Amino acid sequence: MKLQPWHHTTTAGFTLRGQHSPPSGRPVIHFLHGNGYCGLTYAPMLERLAEDFDLFLSDIQGHGDSDQGGRFHGWNRTAEFAAEAWRAQLAQFGDVPAYAVGHSFGSVISCLMLAREPDLFARGAVLLDPVLFPPAMIGLMALSDVVGLLSRNTLASRARKRRHHWPDRTAAYLGLQERGMFRGWHEDALQAYVDHALRESPAGGVELKCRPSREAEIFGSYPRRLWSSLARVRTPTLVLRGDRSYPFAAKSIARWCAGNPAIREQLVPGGHCFMQETPDAAAAEIKRFLQALG
Repeated sequence: MKLQPWHHTTTAGFTLRGQHSPPSGRPVIHFLHGNGYCGLTYAPMLERLAEDFDLFLSDIQGHGDSDQGGRFHGWNRTAEFAAEAWRAQLAQFGDVPAYAVGHSFGSVISCLMLAREPDLFARGAVLLDPVLFPPAMIGLMALSDVVGLLSRNTLASRARKRRHHWPDRTAAYLGLQERGMFRGWHEDALQAYVDHALRESPAGGVELKCRPSREAEIFGSYPRRLWSSLARVRTPTLVLRGDRSYPFAAKSIARWCAGNPAIREQLVPGGHCFMQETPDAAAAEIKRFLQALG
């Protein structure tokens, strides 16, 4: 998979970075990763997609090679920054179909982009296990935020305690294998995480590119006006949901599909990171949907 780096300085003053295919005249996929990851973490799946599509991988604030950028600017501003970066780069791909694909947090950011700027990806989108919070949960999160408890939720607290340093990449691979969120991952997907989501540490050894504090900031926040944004999405969209993923997201996805004819859901085997468990199968489903759109 041949990729070249890109960068874009946002209106907030920090720089986003990522990779893209050399433009070939084929349709292009804009890909956004999940919280704590980076675009190249998904290399096994992306390599399959690169057989038929050009790729544009965008690393979110504080992830991959993008700047930490001070405080986390929130889900909605993150969508604006991603759109900024894409608009700055898209001309080089020419007049080809552009599709949005994202996982987890990156799927929700993609939804916000689809709602805010529908022309960016009017042809189609595929969302991989989006963490869509139901309205009642958002109400509770908003209340928790007001009283200062949101940042202490289980996922945020767990992220702050995440191990972030290892003696070398081999030790990191062995330490993460079949543990926590990496349980069930294909060995190539875990290797991609070790290769691309870690960097050399000034103190020696290797460390996470995404600081645990940034991952916790995202887990301790939520998208504003999510359901009004979801209602505005008109892009033909496939939601691929793991059959062992979060029950709250399953209910939200069903609600969205019932209220928006542009959205359809497909259940696939696996957990929240099913595309890291079976990269070939995930790529095949994405291709099938996008190629059928023409």
